[in-house]
Amino acid sequence: MSDYATLLKASGLKATFQRMIVLETIECDGHRSVEEIHEVLKESYPSISLATIYKNITMLQEKGILTEVPIVGRKSKYELSKSEHIHLVCTLCGGVEDHPYPPQSDEVLRPLIAKEQFALQKRDINLYGICHLCQVASTS
Repeated sequence: MSDYATLLKASGLKATFQRMIVLETIECDGHRSVEEIHEVLKESYPSISLATIYKNITMLQEKGILTEVPIVGRKSKYELSKSEHIHLVCTLCGGVEDHPYPPQSDEVLRPLIAKEQFALQKRDINLYGICHLCQVASTS
């Protein structure tokens, strides 16, 4: 992505330096918590506060630029908003991997949605387990 100024302006936000570096930091890793973003940014920008990052994350989320990825037992991470997908979340290291949302999943969900007369608006699917790297590390 990298044209953050255009993305921000299209969402009705000013392309401030703080917003631009927050977006760049998140895109770099894909998924980061507010604290992780702060740790990365304070190395190059020691005066940036945690409150500034929280404020900008909240605003970027409200405008639909960022999406919160809630993680059971850990602090939420944030990612740039994109098409629906599935998260594989490692319960040991907290890593998050994106995988495409399989269209055949709708066939499984459709009967439940119809039965409950539920107006589906969005899918957030997190699958929890242990990633390959943690599995290898635990057997070493």
